[in-house]
Amino acid sequence: MDALQLQSFVMVVEMGSLSEAARKLGITPAAVGARIRALEQELGVALVKRSGRFVKPTLAGINILERSRGLLREFRDLRTAANSNTPTSELRLGVFPTAMTSLLPPVLRRLYTKQPGLKVLVTSGTSIELCRKVDDGSLDAAIVIQPLFVLPKTCDWRVLVEEPLVLAVPRELSGGDAHEILRTQPFIRYERTLLGGQLAERYLQAHSIEPRERLELDSVLAIAMLVNQRLGVALLPDWEPLWHMGLDIARIVLPHRPPTRRVGLILAVHGPRVPLAEALFSEAEAALREQGPYR
Repeated sequence: MDALQLQSFVMVVEMGSLSEAARKLGITPAAVGARIRALEQELGVALVKRSGRFVKPTLAGINILERSRGLLREFRDLRTAANSNTPTSELRLGVFPTAMTSLLPPVLRRLYTKQPGLKVLVTSGTSIELCRKVDDGSLDAAIVIQPLFVLPKTCDWRVLVEEPLVLAVPRELSGGDAHEILRTQPFIRYERTLLGGQLAERYLQAHSIEPRERLELDSVLAIAMLVNQRLGVALLPDWEPLWHMGLDIARIVLPHRPPTRRVGLILAVHGPRVPLAEALFSEAEAALREQGPYR
């Protein structure tokens, strides 16, 4: 098994065609086919199959696809390190959507100041999806909301920011009672499949509050815009940038110790990129200190 065989296999799966893969690789379709057959013979299983004009992976091919991509990344890192006089590498980073515009830019600014040769591949997704990708090795680290489930032993968790749940309301309601507002005003729900939405649901149930539900959305910013339009109130994590966007909204602190959303870094415990993930965490802490109190 060699890197060229893995490269040809991955390219054929991604392109869905031997001829397209050959064109991308700059070799003949026959050469691509020969590499894949050699790989199949070594593994003892068929990895691809024809389906009409297209080529698709078999179950065995699907099972080794991500690992093959990972091995190719490792080969690429080795080649880069061997031919460079300065430290350089690649970090596969996941970031949940809200942090893409608030936390990620200052962190990367600091990181690139110290490691200008670093290449960061950023993937956006829900926190649960990103945690799973760190666990299966698809990502090296991810900025996520702390999951409610127990993390596997292959991963480590570091807290960066704590955001208690607050009630977002039109500014004219800012002096009202939080529970009374939740019971009487139209309610815009933070989607329950997301961790922040699950915390909101937990708070409502704990205090026997049945809100007048009007909408359910998966974006903190979009919900705040709707509150700004007087379409309802919402339970949201106390995301500090939200209150400095010029919206005519206010936050009401919830009574009885509301649940807290914790934003942090999940990283793989083992692997060649652990030092890069550790460096990212250090720069994230420094960036938050530089910005001053987050809330």
